[in-house]
Amino acid sequence: MASSDVSQDDLMRLLLSVARQDRQAFQLLYGQIAARMFGLCLKLAGQRELAEEALQETFIQIWHHAGEYHSDRGTPLGWMMTIARYRTLDLMRSRKVRQTAGDEHLEQVEDQRAGPLDHSLRNAGSARLTGCLEELSDVQRDSILLSYYRGLTHDELAEILSSPIGTVKSWIRRGLMALKRCLER
Repeated sequence: MASSDVSQDDLMRLLLSVARQDRQAFQLLYGQIAARMFGLCLKLAGQRELAEEALQETFIQIWHHAGEYHSDRGTPLGWMMTIARYRTLDLMRSRKVRQTAGDEHLEQVEDQRAGPLDHSLRNAGSARLTGCLEELSDVQRDSILLSYYRGLTHDELAEILSSPIGTVKSWIRRGLMALKRCLER
């Protein structure tokens, strides 16, 4: 079964087995989501070695904490991708890794292709969030995505977006409030 064919029910069953320390289920789970998860880690970190380490630490955390997953935390894939995101950002912060290549021209770079993050958001049942993100202004959406998915600080965002820090904070705050209203509809 290809990783794109795996259902949330299958992932739930695998997670439950992993919670019981079933190594075979863990191996199957890894086979189902590792490539997608690595894509997310690589997109966030921008460095293969760091992404590989984040992926390894993510699966270690999944192994040790699979029993803590509950459906009220989102889909199984969404929960695991969130772990991957936070592990990657934690590693980046601990090593003070910063993206520099091309950041000064970031607003001029546009890639129309869907990336691993786009696929994981859609596959994790986040089509609604994606739709709400589309409703935001470009600067609000960019500020939020750069902050939450690239782990940039307000100071870094202000520099990249060539805007005062107060303006950047307002874009993020207003964008998050708009997202909240949209998701509550």
